[in-house]
Amino acid sequence: MRLLFWAVALVAAGGAAYVRLAPHNAAQVHAAIADTQSADTANSALRVVAADEEMFEAAAAYMQNLPRTNVLAGDVASRRISFVTRSRVFGFPDYTTLQLSDGTLRAYARVRFGQSDMGVNRERLEGLLAAIKAG
Repeated sequence: MRLLFWAVALVAAGGAAYVRLAPHNAAQVHAAIADTQSADTANSALRVVAADEEMFEAAAAYMQNLPRTNVLAGDVASRRISFVTRSRVFGFPDYTTLQLSDGTLRAYARVRFGQSDMGVNRERLEGLLAAIKAG
């Protein structure tokens, strides 16, 4: 019984370490967003809205001020910036990419691991849109 406990504990610790330490594929995460319509899935959310440069900058600032969020690739000047946001307890990474082109802001948030984000990516993008509309 003790051996089983330690085996399970070791597998859990290894999984937790992998989630926190696995490298990011910035080139894949930071790819251009081609979709033209807002949509939600079990593990992602996409919002496509009319926006200008000021709104894009406000969206980027909103993301940079979120807890446990860091820039992964890109910058405001290039009009595409990708972020990684980690969950509080286990440190699961979610990716959010913001892209401004032809007067359209595309915000795409998705999980790195798992099949469901329990709505957190949709909530993040809804908060982002509310913040830039209020600002």
